[in-house]
Amino acid sequence: MWNEKLYDVAVALLKQMIATPSLSREEADTAQLISEFLTAMDIPHERHLNNIWAYNKHYDPAKPNILLNSHHDTVKPNPQYTRDPFSPDVEDGKLYGLGSNDAGGCLVSLIATFLHFYQRTDLNYNIILSATAEEEISGQNGVESILSKLPAIEFAIVGEPTLTQLAIAEKGLMVLDCTSTGKAGHAAREEGENALYKALPDLNWFKDYRFPKVSPTLGPVKMSVTVINTSNKAHNVVPADCTFVVDVRATDQYTLEEILETIKANVSCEVKPRSMRMRPSFIPMDHPFVQAGLAVGKTCYGSPTTSDQALIPATSVKMGPGDSARSHTADEFIYLHEIKEGIDSYIRLLEMIQ
Repeated sequence: MWNEKLYDVAVALLKQMIATPSLSREEADTAQLISEFLTAMDIPHERHLNNIWAYNKHYDPAKPNILLNSHHDTVKPNPQYTRDPFSPDVEDGKLYGLGSNDAGGCLVSLIATFLHFYQRTDLNYNIILSATAEEEISGQNGVESILSKLPAIEFAIVGEPTLTQLAIAEKGLMVLDCTSTGKAGHAAREEGENALYKALPDLNWFKDYRFPKVSPTLGPVKMSVTVINTSNKAHNVVPADCTFVVDVRATDQYTLEEILETIKANVSCEVKPRSMRMRPSFIPMDHPFVQAGLAVGKTCYGSPTTSDQALIPATSVKMGPGDSARSHTADEFIYLHEIKEGIDSYIRLLEMIQ
């Protein structure tokens, strides 16, 4: 397929996706839509839950694997929408609709790229396409659930709106549940041990501590106390416990385990991570794909937002058409020319690393 035909196919598929509601955990219909699309293209594929994946026609187990991944789930429509979020309307070169920018445009551009390479017999690598679910909620039934079903991935392109620039690093996320324990007593008498006061030094430590290593692309590790509470509801009782939540944005300079170890060594409260799944990502500047991007004028930057990149245990880059600033906004849209640019950029850079 030549690129103009690929563009037409991609836009038609995106319009169908927009018209098919696919909130996180409710993506069965778009999974079926993508499955039917691949079937119509005579492309064998597999499905697990609401995740779809396929291999290039001349897949060779001896060759390294490149994964093209993006998601087909969406957030709930912003309450400030002024138009039908499920109506794929085109006006002034913009395709409107929920998920058009995040990340439908990326997904259909990657699908078009996969179609471009599908029949090729001269590839130095295999190409695997995955259209996955639950990205918006970092759910365990998304890309994470199919990784064990895929061969080892050498390199992944994660489709997210970056204006087709290269996000070469992405912050990880670790959420901590912290508990300071005291002893209940009557507030009017010198009784008990106030857990809120016990928590104060730890709260101040989270506010003031700076990890010494700063990422050149992502900046410093950032810790924010975002929720605080006690189980006590009476005004005249000294609280026996104080619980608080810490949002930790990790960089490529530290593993989550290293960050957690530093925290536990410096606070007296009990610290429990909710998960260690959302890890920071980084691709070296000398990676062939990054060098190819630089050669054609792409810029590189560190992304403050998380994506499926955090769950894919392989060297990866985040890249795609659309603008991250439009994600989750009312009257979401993507420019049609951005989809064309996305397809062209993906194909051009993959050709360059042949």
